[in-house]
Amino acid sequence: MTASTKITSPDHPALAELCQALAERADALDVAGTWPSEQLRLLADYGVYEWFVPREWGGQAWSDADTIRGYLRLSAACLTTTFIITQRSGACQRIAEGASPRKAELLPPLASGERFATVGISHLTTSRRHLARPVLAAVETDRGYALDGYSPWVTGGAHADWIVTGATLADGRQILVAVPTDLAGVTADEPARLVGLSASHTGAVRFRNVELSRDWLLAGPIENVMAGGIGANTGGLQTSTLAIGLASTAIRYLAREAEARSDLAEPAAALARDAAAAEKDLLALALGNSSCTAQDLRYRANSLALRATQAALTAAKGTGYVAGHPAGRWCREALFFLVWSCPQPVANQALCDLAGLGE
Repeated sequence: MTASTKITSPDHPALAELCQALAERADALDVAGTWPSEQLRLLADYGVYEWFVPREWGGQAWSDADTIRGYLRLSAACLTTTFIITQRSGACQRIAEGASPRKAELLPPLASGERFATVGISHLTTSRRHLARPVLAAVETDRGYALDGYSPWVTGGAHADWIVTGATLADGRQILVAVPTDLAGVTADEPARLVGLSASHTGAVRFRNVELSRDWLLAGPIENVMAGGIGANTGGLQTSTLAIGLASTAIRYLAREAEARSDLAEPAAALARDAAAAEKDLLALALGNSSCTAQDLRYRANSLALRATQAALTAAKGTGYVAGHPAGRWCREALFFLVWSCPQPVANQALCDLAGLGE
């Protein structure tokens, strides 16, 4: 990597070059479903992983607004690769803001791309936390903690060097830890075959009496460890950002088709206006000066992704329904936002829209 290729701002010319390379590989990645090793190497070559790491550990420490602008560009190019980055950056941020003394060991190789980390925390924020026995339990030991159970949704678990996850003690308190995947008892299941983004290799990771020393502890033990906001700087807006990014690439396709088909011009223009308004509110929220709430934006972003991708498929006609055409892939990817960390009020509103109850 040279100084000229390292992306140091969302306006850096090398970002367009990187996005082009990702976009050219996106359809083949979707068909093959293989782990995107080449794409992730490109991200390291362009210094993308540095965006999310503090300067003292070799990162660039981008602001929330700049990070969102970068994510918008990347997600428009390849949603699968960008989704993987969000899980990686979530791990980096939680390690950086956590209490572990191992930051100097973990963060520099994560910033450079030499090592890979991911998160497995969905079980702490979903209905599973109300089960009589937590899906991932922790027992305090003389050296630290023993983990037993599983984390159901981990992206790239089989490829990770460290997994940031959470576990619950018998008294209900929770801990957040970074787990080295080479410890005895850590195994990744075969990843699930998803409707879209299967190449993210998302699936369960199991922890069978995994002995973890105390210096891997990031937060806790406390009740509801996720309420502390460790590593969640852009978490509330990240999903909406990727939905808007996906919509933007479908809208650009529709606009290109409209150059030769006048009947597409009005729908393309209307969707472009919606996307521009959503992006404006997204960046305003990141800067803390918007009257729009993150939940309202999430609903709009989900709707935009669904409408824009289906419009692109409609414009593509039968050709778009053939496997390998990007319009079909975009439609499947848009469905992801209905289930990825979707707040219940947003899901309820979407159901009402689908049922025609809002008309």
